[in-house]
Formats: sequence, structure tokens, C-alpha cells
Amino acid sequence: MEYRKLSQTDVALDGVKSELARHDRGDEKKIIFTNLGFANLPNQIYRKSVKDGFEFNLMVCGSSGLGKSTLMNSLFLTDIYSAEYPGPSQRVKKTLKVEKQSVSLKENGIQLNLTVIDTPGFGDSVNNDKCWEPIQEFIDLQFDNYLNQESRVQRPVHIPDTRVHICLYFIAPTGHGLKPIDIEFMRRLHDKVNIIPLIAKADTMTPDECDDFKKEILREIETHKINIYEFPDHDDEEENRINRKLKDRVPFAVIGSNCVLQINEKRIRARQYPWGIAEVENSDHCDFKILRDMLIRTHMQDLIDVTSVVHYENFRARKLSNVMSSKLTGKSPMAQMEEEKREHKLKMKKMEKEMENVFETKVKEKKQKLKDSEHELTQKHKNQKLKYEQDLAELEQKRREFEAEKQEFEARIEAEKKNTKKKTKTLFS
Repeated sequence: MEYRKLSQTDVALDGVKSELARHDRGDEKKIIFTNLGFANLPNQIYRKSVKDGFEFNLMVCGSSGLGKSTLMNSLFLTDIYSAEYPGPSQRVKKTLKVEKQSVSLKENGIQLNLTVIDTPGFGDSVNNDKCWEPIQEFIDLQFDNYLNQESRVQRPVHIPDTRVHICLYFIAPTGHGLKPIDIEFMRRLHDKVNIIPLIAKADTMTPDECDDFKKEILREIETHKINIYEFPDHDDEEENRINRKLKDRVPFAVIGSNCVLQINEKRIRARQYPWGIAEVENSDHCDFKILRDMLIRTHMQDLIDVTSVVHYENFRARKLSNVMSSKLTGKSPMAQMEEEKREHKLKMKKMEKEMENVFETKVKEKKQKLKDSEHELTQKHKNQKLKYEQDLAELEQKRREFEAEKQEFEARIEAEKKNTKKKTKTLFS
């Protein structure tokens, strides 16, 4: 085979030939400027979006008493939680249960269907092992419900979006870094939901302490390879500058307040202290205003898109890969379900046997404890009976001594009476 070096002329001729061939096939894309009216498509999409409204699902998580409900009311300027919602000091039950509060907000004709998902009881138990599992199951359940709706033969026109778009995780203002439960919670959920860490009740710390605490939190997040929400990159340099500023403020140090104070003919949300006033919407006092602008005005749609494109697609890929793996292994979905069912039954039997062993052990311990208690009571009864018999013998001895003294006393009295009578007879005889 003979090779020859192509010159620039040959390359140019080949390019012209390919361009002519593409033109003959009709592959050439022509740009024609018209005035047909399809430039109105963005307005049509806008009207459709306004008609359907928008859905945003926000989860708040953290220990009780960190001001989660107060911050939600401050963020959306409304009472998200009803008047009957118990505060942390009034909650008797400390079991973890995911609760939802829904409210419809309207602003300039735009409707936002807001759902706040709360987790009362998180981190309040003595043993907080696996306390994140109900939250993890709830997030997966929302993905699963959306996937089922999307996979139907006759899909609904509008699929209700109940997927969790963001999780605001409240960190206690201890100043000593993250607790083990904080690290484990974010590690378990960082690939399922957008996590934004917040330093709650930031007015309890000085600015220097708050800055040091932020650096420590970021260091631990990087050490444990936790992925928190990343602000997107844009072509616009101004937007990138804003995102860099937001990233520098993470984790956001926030203050919430339900009180509105009148200061110099101006009504502001603030917390009043003997040393001064901590304004909620003052960027020099806390990051509340920055968080609200990011969450509502600038990045709400990006949070929804990341949830749909990244977290939901990862869940969908994992879910469907199980079905594909069953096809590759030659097992039908029903056979795989039967195998999983058998494995589940074996697992349940094993757990049942372990529970029976634990129950038998506890019964034996209880019986032994009852025997020990019975032996102790029997010995105590014997001691009480012996003491009673001794007391009774002493009492009988004292009674006999008393009877003897009584007889002796009566005999002496009787003798004295006889002597008195004899003396009287002798005197008057």
C-alpha cells in the first residue's frame, strides 16, 4: 500500500467536496430571519408556569430548641406552623416522625405551593443510633412515588412533585465543631438531597467566634468528604461573583425572630437584649437576609433542577439498574422478587430467633431476679419472726415480773392494813 502526504490544497478540496455533498443531501442548516410570531414562545411558557404554579419542598432538620420553626416563619413572613404546633418544651414524645406543613403563598400573581418538612425529635433521644433512617426512607419514598407516576402507561398531565429540594441542617452554636450525629447525618444524605448547613442562634456568638466556627465546620465537612450544595457556575461574570460571595458565607449563621420591634419609625424583625438589638435582616448581624435571597430569589429553580437532574436521576439509575441486572443474569423480575422475598423471610426468621433468644434471656434474668427477691423476702420474714418471738418472750418475762411485783405489792398492802387494825384495837380496847 502506498502512502502520500496530503497538501493544504488537497485538504481544502476535500472540505469543499464534503460541503457540496452535504448541501446536496439537504443537511445544510439555513438561518432565516422571519416575523411569524414564534418569538412569543417564552411568553406562552411563562403563562403556563404561572397558571400551574410552582412547588417547593423544604426540609428542616436539627435538634430541638434551635429555632427551626421561628426561622421558617421569618423566611416566608407567615405562620408556617399552626398555633397548635407544640414547641420543643411542650413535646412529650421524643420519637422521630417526619411531619409536613403545607401553605400556598401568592406574590404578584405567582403562586408558590410551599411544603416544610420537619423532623421533631431528631437527636433528642438518649441513643441516637440510626436516627437518620426515617428521614432517609422518607426522601427515597418521594423519589419512588415520582418514579412510579412517571413510569405509568397513562401518565398524569401534571405529576405532583413531592421530592425534597433542599435540607436546611441546623447546627448548635457550640463553637467546638460538628457533633458525630451531624457528620453522620450529612454523610448519609448528601447524595440524596441538597444540604445547606446553618449555624442556629448565631447571636449567642461573637463575630470572631462565628468566623472560627464556620472555618472549623468547613474543615470537618471537607475531611469527611461531605458534599453540600454547590453554587452553579454561569457564563455571566457578575453571577459568578455573587455565587462566590455566597459560597464564602457558607455555613450561614442565622437568627430568627417572631417579634417586630419599632425602632426610629421603622419596624424590623429583631431580638432585643440588655446589651442591644440583633437585627434579623441586617447582614452585619447575621446571614439571614443572604440565605433568604439565595433560597427564594436567586437559586430556588437551581435547587429544583439539581434535585431533578442529579439526585433523582441517580436514584432512578440505581432503581432501574436492579431491573437491568436481573435481565443480564437471566432472572425475570418475578423470580428476583421471589428470591428477595425468600431472603427477606430468612432474615425475618433470623431476627425472630434472635428476639426469642433475647426474650428467653430476659425471662431467665427476671425469674432469677424474682427468686433472689423471694429468698430475700423469706430471709427477711424469718428475721422478723425471730425478732417477734424474742420481743414476745421479753414481753412475757416482763409480764411475769410485773405480776410478781403486783402480788408482792398487794401482799405488803394487805399486811400493812392488818397491822393498822391491830394497833387500832389495842388503843381502844
